Amino acid sequence: MRALLLATTVLSLACGTPALAQPAAPPVAYPEGRLDDAVTPSAYRLDLTVDPAQARFSGKVEIDAVLKAPAASLFIHGRDLAMRTAVATVAGKTYPATWKQLDDTGVAQLTFAQPLPAGRATFAFEYDASFGDGPAGMFRVKVGSDWYSWTQFESIDARAAFPSFDEPGFKQPFTVTVRTPAGLKAVSNAPELSVAREGGLDVHRFAETLPLPTYLVAMMVGPFAVAEGTVPPTPQRAQPLPLRIVSTKENAAKLSFALEGSKGIVTRLEDYFGTAFPYPKLDQITSPIMPGAMENAGADLYQDALIVMDENATTAQKRSFGMVVSHELAHQWFGDLVTPAWWDDIWLNESFANWMGYRIGNEWRPDLNIGAGALAEGFAAMNTDALLSGRPIHQSIEKNAQIDAAFDSITYGKGGQVVAMIAAFLGDDKFKAGVRRYMAAHRNGNATSADFFRAMAEAANDPRILPAMQSFTDQQGVPLVTFAGANGRYTVTQSRYARLGSTAPDTRWGVPLCVRRADVRSCSLLTDKGGVVTLGGSGAVMPNAGGTGYYRFELPRAEWNTLIAASASLPSGEALALADSLRASFMAGRAEVPQLVALARTMVGNPDSYASGAAFGGLQALSEWELMDEPAKAAYRAFVGKTFTPIVRDLGFDPRVGAYSGEPSERSQRRQQAIGALSSVAKDPALRARLAAAAAAFVGGDSQALDAAWYGPALDPWLAAGGADAAKALLEKALASQDPVFRPAALGALGASGKVATGKWLLDEVKDSRLRLSERLGLVRGVVQSPETREWGYAWMTAHLDELMSGGGGIFFASRLPQMLAGFCSVEKSDAMARDLRARMAGKSAELELERTIERVRSCGVLREARGAEVSREIVKLR
Repeated sequence: MRALLLATTVLSLACGTPALAQPAAPPVAYPEGRLDDAVTPSAYRLDLTVDPAQARFSGKVEIDAVLKAPAASLFIHGRDLAMRTAVATVAGKTYPATWKQLDDTGVAQLTFAQPLPAGRATFAFEYDASFGDGPAGMFRVKVGSDWYSWTQFESIDARAAFPSFDEPGFKQPFTVTVRTPAGLKAVSNAPELSVAREGGLDVHRFAETLPLPTYLVAMMVGPFAVAEGTVPPTPQRAQPLPLRIVSTKENAAKLSFALEGSKGIVTRLEDYFGTAFPYPKLDQITSPIMPGAMENAGADLYQDALIVMDENATTAQKRSFGMVVSHELAHQWFGDLVTPAWWDDIWLNESFANWMGYRIGNEWRPDLNIGAGALAEGFAAMNTDALLSGRPIHQSIEKNAQIDAAFDSITYGKGGQVVAMIAAFLGDDKFKAGVRRYMAAHRNGNATSADFFRAMAEAANDPRILPAMQSFTDQQGVPLVTFAGANGRYTVTQSRYARLGSTAPDTRWGVPLCVRRADVRSCSLLTDKGGVVTLGGSGAVMPNAGGTGYYRFELPRAEWNTLIAASASLPSGEALALADSLRASFMAGRAEVPQLVALARTMVGNPDSYASGAAFGGLQALSEWELMDEPAKAAYRAFVGKTFTPIVRDLGFDPRVGAYSGEPSERSQRRQQAIGALSSVAKDPALRARLAAAAAAFVGGDSQALDAAWYGPALDPWLAAGGADAAKALLEKALASQDPVFRPAALGALGASGKVATGKWLLDEVKDSRLRLSERLGLVRGVVQSPETREWGYAWMTAHLDELMSGGGGIFFASRLPQMLAGFCSVEKSDAMARDLRARMAGKSAELELERTIERVRSCGVLREARGAEVSREIVKLR
C-alpha cells in the first residue's frame, strides 16, 4: 500500500448503524491482537450479492479449515455483520453456532452447543452488512448518476465484508462469486470465468486465486469504463499478460496513459525480480475517494488522480503515477507473493516497495526525475524519527489498535531510505541477489524480517551487515555524525540527534558512513562511538555522499559555509542532505540564521527541482512556526519576491491550459516552485491578481483559462478577494465536477481559505449530499491546519472528536488525526492538547501520533522562546 498523506477528512460522519450491538464488556477473555492457533483456514468460497445502489450487501461464505483440538467455542473475525446463520460441518455432521462480536475491532466468538471434534471442518455463514461511506471494508460512492462499490481491506477491514481469519499469516486460495444487478461489471483478483443471468442478477464467477491473505482480496462492482491491453512477453514470461485500467465512466477518455505506462513498469519489475508477474492478469482500478493505493493481488486499487491522466498532466501527477504504480506493482512480488507473517513485519513490505517505487519509476521515465523523491521522503521522515515519542521501524504489535499506526512516515520514508542505504552499501548486484534468494525461499508463503536479513547476509557474505541493518530497524531515532577538524582530516562521533530542549538517550548504530570531497570518496561502517575520516582532494566536504545515508551531520562553522557555497552544484541527494542537516542543526540550537539565508540564496539555483525546492525549507519553517515578528515577516516576503521574480521572468508564465505542454519536466517544476513562492509566500499583488482573474474565468465557464498546474495558486487569491459568493460558487463547481484533479483542489482551497466564517459555513452548514464523507473530512483538515482558522478549528475538532475517531474516514484516518494539530507552536498549546485529547485517544490507533504531535508543538514552542528574537533580528536585515 502507498498510503498518501492526503486530506481524508467530516462533518456528519454517519456510516450506517452497526447491525450488531456491542456488549458493555466481553463475557470471556479474548485475543485483542493475534488469534490463537486453534483454527487454521485452508480455503475460502465467497458468494456476495452486491448492488452499490442499495445501503447493504449480503453474503454466503464457506471457510475450509483445520481444528487443532476439540473446541466448544473459537475466535474469528467479523465486524458489524448481521449474522443470520453460522454453522460448522465436521465429518458430515452439522454443528449450529452462536455468533457474537466482542469488540469494535471485529474480534468475534463462535459458540457451539456441543464441542467440535478436531480435524477438518467447513464453516458456513449467511449475513448482510452496510456499505461503508469511507474507503474501508466494502464501500460505495455515487459518481454522477451511478453508484459504484470497491473494497479496501488493509489492514484489518476484510472482516467488515465477510467473516474470516483476518491475519496476514493465513494464506489460502479464494474462490469468489459476485452477484450484481444486470449490466454491471465486477472485478476480483482472479480472471473472470463466466457471467450468467440467475434470478434477475448477473452472476460473475472468478477463477480460484493463488494463496492470499484476507487483506489482499478485492471485489469491485459498477458500470465501469475499461481500457484493455496486454503486457508483451518478456524473457521472464512467455505469454502476454492481460492488463486493464478500470475506472468510473467519467474518466473513460483518460485511461490510455496508465495502460501504456503500466506495461513498461511491469516489464522492469520482472527484470529486477528475475521472474514473471506472479498472477494471471492485472487490473488497475481507480476510486475517487481512495486516499492512496492498495496492492490487491492482480487487482490494484488507486486514487483517481494517480491513474487518470494524459501526457499533458502536470509533472507532479506523472511523477506520482510512476512512483506509486511501481510501488504497488512491486508489492505483487514483495508482499503478495511473499507476505509478512504478522503486522510487526509490515515495515519490510512497505519500505522495500517504497524504495522500488522510486527506483523503477525512475527507470520507466528518467526525464521525470522520480528517483530523487525517495531521498526527499527519507529526510522528511527524520523530522518524525527525531522525536523522543515514537517507535522503531520494526516494532512489536500486540493489539489490533496498534496496527494502523505502523503505516506512517517511519515505515515508508525511513524504511525506504534504510533499504536504499543497505542496497548502496552492499552494491546493487549483491542486494538484488539477496532479494531473489528471499523471494525464492518463501514464494506463495509468509516470511519475517529475520528471513530477509538472513538472505541479505548470505548474499553479502559479510557478518557485519546483519547487526548494522538491525541497528536501524530495531532502534528509534536519527543518528547524528559530528565532524571535528579541518583540511581533510576529521574525527567523527556518533550520537542520537535531539532538538533544542530535548535530551536523547545514548544510542549506537552501525552507520554506513560515506564522505566525499571533490572526486575522492571514503566509505566505512561506523560502529563505535567515534572514528577518523581522512580525505584527499580539495573543496567542500560532503559528509553524506550521494545523500543515501540515513543520518544527519554536524560540521565546524567554516566547513558548513564552504558546503553551503557549493550547494548550487551539488547532486540532488547531497543537496537534500545538506538542507536537512542544516535545518536540523538550527532546530537543535547550533546553526545560525545567516547560514539558512545563504543556503536559500545559493541552492535555489541548483538545476535539480528537488534541490531547488528544498533551498528555502529552513527559512520557510521559521516563518510557519511564527518565529518572525511583523517587520521580519515583511522582510522575508520581500526577500522571497526578490529571489523568485527573476526566475518567473526568465521562464515566462501563462496560466491557460496547455501553455507548457511538452516542456521538460524540470523546467515545469521550477516554474511551479517560483509561482507558488511568489503567490503564497511573497503575496505578489500583480501575480495574485492575474491568477485570481484566471480562476474567475475558469469558474465562470472558460475551461481553457486555467491549467491544472495552477489550481491551488489561483483559487487561493480568487477566494480571498471574492468572499462568501466566491466560496459558494466554487463549492458548486467542485460538486458538479467529477474531475479527479480539479474537484479535490477546489475543496482543498475552500478548507484552507483562512476565513473563520467560511470554515463555520463549511463545517456546520453545508449539507449537500454530493459532498462525500472523505471530502467532508478533508474540509476539516484544511480548516484545522490553516494558521488563520487553526484556533477555531481546534475547538471544533475537540467538540466533534468522537465522530472524527469513529472509523468512517477510511484508511488510517483515525490514526493520523492528531497530525492536523502539528502546526501549532507553543508550550501552552501542547499542554492543552495533553489535557484535552490524551485520555480520549488512550488505547486508540491515534495514541502514538498524539504524543508525537504534543512533542512537536512543545519543541517548537521551546525553539520560538529561545531563538525567536534572534530570527527576527537577522531576517529583518535581508536585502
